[in-house]
This record gives sequence, structure tokens and C-alpha cells, in this order.
Amino acid sequence: MNQQSIILYFTSSGTTRPAANNIAQLTGAKAFAVQSTPPYPQGYDAVVEVGKHELDAQIHPQLDLTTLPDITSFKNIFIGFPTWWQQPPMIIHSLFDQLDFKNKTIIPFTTSMSTPITDSMPYLQKMAASFSGITVVDGIRYTNDKALRDYLKQHELL
Repeated sequence: MNQQSIILYFTSSGTTRPAANNIAQLTGAKAFAVQSTPPYPQGYDAVVEVGKHELDAQIHPQLDLTTLPDITSFKNIFIGFPTWWQQPPMIIHSLFDQLDFKNKTIIPFTTSMSTPITDSMPYLQKMAASFSGITVVDGIRYTNDKALRDYLKQHELL
């Protein structure tokens, strides 16, 4: 197992899970699903309604911290999410509210049919700004295993 890296990912429909699992397989890092409390509802329309309300009202949902590991000993934190309205869902803001990313390297990855990761990067940079020693590397929009492997090699994460 990779002792320096960990994967935290949010998925509502299951689309981001395979990307997280592929990163885990390639890097040896362990993947953990980020969950809110109360949990997001089941079904696409219900999740869209809640997600849009959170975005419009700038609500950062409470994380279920019992599902997340202590990140203190990890240097690299992969953070995965679906892109919602050209940005990370508000639960990703909650990660930065509720976890300590001081002196960490954040490696974002997103799943989206069309929105590039570059749309999410300003939001991630802003979330990270309150932590000293944090680095947010340019992330990747997961499209296929080869592109992911190439990205990880390029960033010396394999």
C-alpha cells in the first residue's frame, strides 16, 4: 500500500468510484468515499435538487467523518468528484472546511461528460488558500485508463 497517498472521493451516482478505484490500483493508495450526514438522497433528480440548493445557498454539507481516515500522515491527497454546474459540488468545500490540509499536496480528479478540470481549479485554489504549505496540482478529468496512467506518470505519482 502507498504510505504517502490517499484518495478521498465523492460520488452520487457511482461514476467517480471507478476513477478512484483505478487510481488506487495504479498507485497503491487506499480510496475512501466522502459522505455527508444526512446522506444525499437516492435518484438523479433528488440529488440534482439538493446539489443545486446547496450551490445557490452556498451550503457546505456536514461530512460523515466516521467514514474518513485520519489524513495527518499522508503527503498526497487525491480528491475526486463529479463536476456540477462547472465546479466541484459543495461537499468538496466541506472537505476543506473540516479536514486539515496543511502541508499537503492536493491532486484533484473529476468525472464529467464535457467540463474540463480547468473549470474547477479556481474553486479548489480558493478552498486551499487558507492552508499553509498546501500545493494544488493541475488535476485531470478522468476519461480513460491510459490518460490517467499518463497523468500519474507525468506527475511522478506511480
